[in-house]
Amino acid sequence: MNFHYLGVNDRKKSLFENNWPLPHGVSYNSYLIPDEHPALIDTLEYGSHPRYLHNISQILDGKPLEYLVINHTEPDHAGMIAEIVRQYPQIKIVGNHKTFKILEAHFGLTENLYEVTDCSEIDLGRQKLKFIMTPWVHWPETMMTYNTQDQTLFSCDAFGTFGALDGGIFDDEIDFDRFYFDEMLRYYANIVGKYSNMVQKAFTKLAGYSFQYICPSHGPIWRKEPMKVIGLYDKWSKHQADEGVVVVYASMYGHTGQIADHIARKIAEQGIQYIRVYDVSKTHTSYILRDIWRYRGVVLGSCAYNNGMHPMMQHLCNELEVSSPKNKVFGLFGSYSWNGGGVKTLQSFTATTQWEEVVPPIEMMGAPTPEKLTPCSSLAQSIARSIQSAPL
Repeated sequence: MNFHYLGVNDRKKSLFENNWPLPHGVSYNSYLIPDEHPALIDTLEYGSHPRYLHNISQILDGKPLEYLVINHTEPDHAGMIAEIVRQYPQIKIVGNHKTFKILEAHFGLTENLYEVTDCSEIDLGRQKLKFIMTPWVHWPETMMTYNTQDQTLFSCDAFGTFGALDGGIFDDEIDFDRFYFDEMLRYYANIVGKYSNMVQKAFTKLAGYSFQYICPSHGPIWRKEPMKVIGLYDKWSKHQADEGVVVVYASMYGHTGQIADHIARKIAEQGIQYIRVYDVSKTHTSYILRDIWRYRGVVLGSCAYNNGMHPMMQHLCNELEVSSPKNKVFGLFGSYSWNGGGVKTLQSFTATTQWEEVVPPIEMMGAPTPEKLTPCSSLAQSIARSIQSAPL
């Protein structure tokens, strides 16, 4: 391994991008290659590591830092750029044309810029860095850096995850499946999912490369099973989902919630084991998006609220419209007391998704009764039949 890990864990920040919950924190990863011409791959969020500059200096042991590679200019990766430049004023700042536009806007830096394009290389002495342009994974200037000698991919946000690194920094030092899998899928659904088509284009560019290490900017370094994380991103970016159903509802006084539980029970009776029921007013959208991305079936329900859907359901629909998960089968339901509107506005949203509707919407006035709940069996049967017959 010809690089040093210079990451830090942030357990203080409560919201990533001031939007997505971080109950387990997040890591910011930076990497130093101490070759004849040393190179730093990305930096950290500003102020997240008080000894960051000291650690770089200690590893270099008197040698100057010659290159700063900027794979992505978002502040959680680029926050220490100005400090690096201040300490190493002759450093060459490596990026692409779009990188430098954002760099000037954020930091006012316009000198010592070293522009690279697709497949450009920099010779560090014993090692060479090759640059792969991966725009919109997930900003327009995003790129990856590949060390051709030890087959290391510095992938920036791609293959990243929420969650601090609690001691282990490599995939063979952590329990990925019991913890980081959920956080990685949530990160993908929240941050990267909208750009799934660009992830697939990135895979086309990466075809033919071998990987001994995959080093993202958040989460563990992959050295034992690098192809495992590539397989996960390939699956998610192709919108391939597991057999299961997410039932999400918004309810003011409980009627819509009762319908949701009844539908979930009927789906279970059809042999579907993986069912998640969420009150959208109690569970942050971040987690609901994760499970909608994970499972093929989606059932959305809302009470009527000011002649439309409930505001919290509206928020979820807005986030779904942004992240754009595909290949879903769905059903709709709702309730009202004096005038409808919840289901109607849900229909307006789903008309934009190209999802497959299995049965007409169910809407009932007042409290659910056995008679009013009868159509729910048809919805459950149709949802189950559709996802059980679909290829995973």
